Amino acid sequence: MIGKLVVASGNAGKLREIGEILAPLAIEAMPQGAFGVSEAEEPHQTFVENALAKARHAARHTGLPALADDSGLCVAALGGEPGVHSARFAGEPKDDARNNALLVERLQGVADRSAHYACVMVLVRHADDPEPIIADGRWHGEIIDTPRGAGGFGYDPYFLVPSFGRTAAELGAAEKNAISHRGRALRRLLELLRENG
Repeated sequence: MIGKLVVASGNAGKLREIGEILAPLAIEAMPQGAFGVSEAEEPHQTFVENALAKARHAARHTGLPALADDSGLCVAALGGEPGVHSARFAGEPKDDARNNALLVERLQGVADRSAHYACVMVLVRHADDPEPIIADGRWHGEIIDTPRGAGGFGYDPYFLVPSFGRTAAELGAAEKNAISHRGRALRRLLELLRENG
């Protein structure tokens, strides 16, 4: 089993969630920023291609196995947008408040509020790993107009989880990690890692 890896992200929310999920497994997950690694380019139109690019970039610069996640919010009425552009939906610089404002604006008068978070996790043992381990997860919900909750990050205050009657931002960390797209993808990736030795 891998004892130490670099997480190819500078997103504090993602780093916290990944660290919480990996902690019981005695896997030391170091953020790429601890090694002075800059964020990788994400030019692709799919989560899997972007995640793979980020993982290879971090592994190449650190010499460690690398874990990368590419994830985003996919809204049915918007044809899957913002999708891979979730972090920069409202343009540069990245800003959660502007992204959420644009999302709510685009959904004004729209009856279908169904959406899901999608996450693809990629683990490479080294930069040129020909067999990256890839897993994905989805988390279904709906978009509301008024934010609720102080937890989470990104679109979480607007992402209602109907089965809980709460937004992602109203869930505790353990609750969220148990059912979220990122939690599901990471647990599946760990299963695949065990299966592949």
